[in-house]
Formats: sequence, structure tokens, C-alpha cells
Amino acid sequence: MKPITNQQQRVLKLLIMEEKMQSSQIHEALLKQNEKCSLITVKRMLSALVKNGLIESTGAGRSTAYRLTTLGRLKLPIEATNYSKTEPDKRFGQTNYNFELLKELPTELFDKEELNRLAEATRVFQNRKKNVSPVIAKKELERLVIELSWKSSKIEGNTYTLLDTEKLIMEHSEAPGHNHAEAQMILNHKDTFTFIHQHADQFKKISRANIEHVHSLLTHDLDVGKGLRSSPVGVVGSRYRPLDNKHQITDAVQSLISSVNGMKSSYAKSLMALLGISYIQPFEDGNKRTSRIMANAILIAHDCAPLSYRSVDENAYREAMFIFYELNSLVPFKNIYMEQYLFAAENYAIA
Repeated sequence: MKPITNQQQRVLKLLIMEEKMQSSQIHEALLKQNEKCSLITVKRMLSALVKNGLIESTGAGRSTAYRLTTLGRLKLPIEATNYSKTEPDKRFGQTNYNFELLKELPTELFDKEELNRLAEATRVFQNRKKNVSPVIAKKELERLVIELSWKSSKIEGNTYTLLDTEKLIMEHSEAPGHNHAEAQMILNHKDTFTFIHQHADQFKKISRANIEHVHSLLTHDLDVGKGLRSSPVGVVGSRYRPLDNKHQITDAVQSLISSVNGMKSSYAKSLMALLGISYIQPFEDGNKRTSRIMANAILIAHDCAPLSYRSVDENAYREAMFIFYELNSLVPFKNIYMEQYLFAAENYAIA
């Protein structure tokens, strides 16, 4: 597929705001944006977008209209920071859960160039870990666990510093001036990562059972209900409202599991587990933590580098997640995933 042009991007954005439009309406909207184009040009552009699977047509003749496909939503280029600056209630993204999304996912989320970069990074990671001694490998694992436990908790608002986290994990010493729940969150990350590392084969395919088990480990002693939720949850900073019906949540989780297990690359599997669990919000709390650990479980199961998220900006992470929630575009978060994977492959050598 050819790269999406700036003009095509404008058309895709129009369709995500209006849902369904005719070619004449799209032409008129582009002219209002000072886009110089003829109706014939617009029709050719729409034909190209249909051919590439980014939009689809409905109706016939003069009643023909166009709407975004799931692939079109996923590939929609959005600048996350500018979008997120707008107050949630004034954004043009959707409010409700998209029932089509997880059922219509493509089997690969990365293009050929991206896959080559990820595969080369994986080769670097695998070669490095072959050449380290058991002592170094153990220290590398400890470093990864500390950095992941710190940053994943920090994304959730935990105020422990990296040094506090290291002392807690290595010396079992809680930092003064912090409540016990913060320490428990970090220790739960450590224990959960240890579990997925020691039981990697269990995560070559994901299941409701292993997702729920990871969630249970991550929320141990944190007064969080276990199993799929039966009450509504909200997302701070977003107008998106996750499902509030347990039967629908169960179906959504199963759709995600089927889609992830059917994906071609381990990178696509882990990225979609990370985004999909966060999108469904199947638990009353601990959803994003569960998604990050499940993504790592998949990577480890396929002999890939696990992510620590050490260098990620928490605001950028949240903004990219809002884009996926409200617009279903994975472009901003895929960029974060790529950056974090390349960083992890260069910086860790765990056995």
C-alpha cells in the first residue's frame, strides 16, 4: 500500500467526524479547508482509498456514500498532543465502544519496513543475551524488573522514584512518606513479571484465564475485585465510555483473544493485547497494568525483548491511548511501541 497522502488524510479525518459522506459533500468540505481539488479528483481519491481498504462505499448512483473501514481507522494519522489539548467534551472522537473494531482487525499491524526494523532489533537482543554470563543475565533481569515496575506504576500515578523502587525490590524497604498501596503495586509488578518470565510457554497464545491470572497477580492485596467487572468504569481525561454490560465485556474479551492469537507477528500480537485490554477495560481497576504485562508475556513467549517503558513520556503514553479510545487510530501508540521496543532490544540482555 502506498503512503497516505496529506489530501487523503484530510478525507479520512472528515469521515471520522461525519461518519458517512457523499463525494460531493467531501468535495465541498475540502474546498472550505482551502484544499484546491475538483470533484473528479475527489472521486478518484475515494476510489483509491476504497481499493486500499481504508474506506468503503454504501448505496449506488447518486446515493453512494463513503465510510471509514476498521483499517482506515487504525491507519488514521493523528497528532496526539494537539488532539488531547482540546477538552474531552469538545473532541470529535467517538464516545462509545466500537463493536466492530476488535472483530475486524487485520492479521498484521506493522508494514514491511517496520517489521524489518523490529526483526533486526530482535536479532540484536537475542545475540546479546547469548553472550552474557549467568551472573550478568541475572543482574540484567533485576534491572529490567525494577525499571518496568517503576515506570508502569508511575504511569498509574505512583509517586515512588526509580531509586525508591530499587530499594523496595532489592531490600524490601518501603520509602517513607508513601502509602503502603504504592509499595504493593510495585511489588505486584515484580511478582507478576517473575511469573510470566518463568511460565513463558503459557503465553504463546493468550486466553481469558491467563489474562485474569495476570490481573489477579497485579492487584494482589490492593482491594480490587477479581474477574471481569459487572459495573461501569470511566476513563479520566477522555470522553470514551467503555462497555458496562458483563456479557458484552465477555464477548469483547473473546473477540480480542481471537484476533490476537490470529495475528502473524509477535509484535502485532503484543501491541494489540496492550491496546485491546486497555480499550475494553474488562476489570474494575488495573487494566493498563494488565495490558502492559500481557504484552510483555507475549514478547517473552516468542523470544523477543520485553518492554520496560523506561524512556516513555507518561503524557505521550496517555495521549496516544486517548487517540485509540476515541478514534481507534493506532498510529501514535504504534510509534511509542516501536520506540520502546528498539530501546529495550538495545538496552537489556535477559535470558
